[in-house]
Amino acid sequence: MYTSAGLQDIHERTHRSIRLLLEHLAGLPAADLHRRLEGFSYPTIALQLHHVFGAERYWLRIIESGELVLDDDEAQYTTIEALGSLREQVAASTRAFLAGLSDAEASTPRRVTTYGGNQLDVAPAHVLLRTQTHTYQHHGEIATMLRQLGHTFPSRLDFPLT
Repeated sequence: MYTSAGLQDIHERTHRSIRLLLEHLAGLPAADLHRRLEGFSYPTIALQLHHVFGAERYWLRIIESGELVLDDDEAQYTTIEALGSLREQVAASTRAFLAGLSDAEASTPRRVTTYGGNQLDVAPAHVLLRTQTHTYQHHGEIATMLRQLGHTFPSRLDFPLT
């Protein structure tokens, strides 16, 4: 069984890591933030970040209310400041959801409808865990993109535990 407190801790640690990444990216030239690179699921750093925050927002809406909303709003988030604002909005929504989630609810599957009308039974804990591990997949892609662009990726972001 998962606990709401444990899920909140995982969520907070993930978003602390993302905040550090955004702080590092604040010094990146805008051209590099939007430079398209081949071989990535999302071809720019800005799109990678938007996708991470958008995926958490998408799944939270589905698990919380069954609301299926696909936001096509990446054009609104073209700066690190704007992406940071989106991150905080999404994180605050997830924090509020988790704060109101009992331990029993965290582990109890719910019937949800996802993109394409697909229905599945999934526990809120599994959704939260998947969105958080998903973040680190893109964290790694961003690290590789930075290196390809000739920038550094701070070692303090490689294995953050605090």
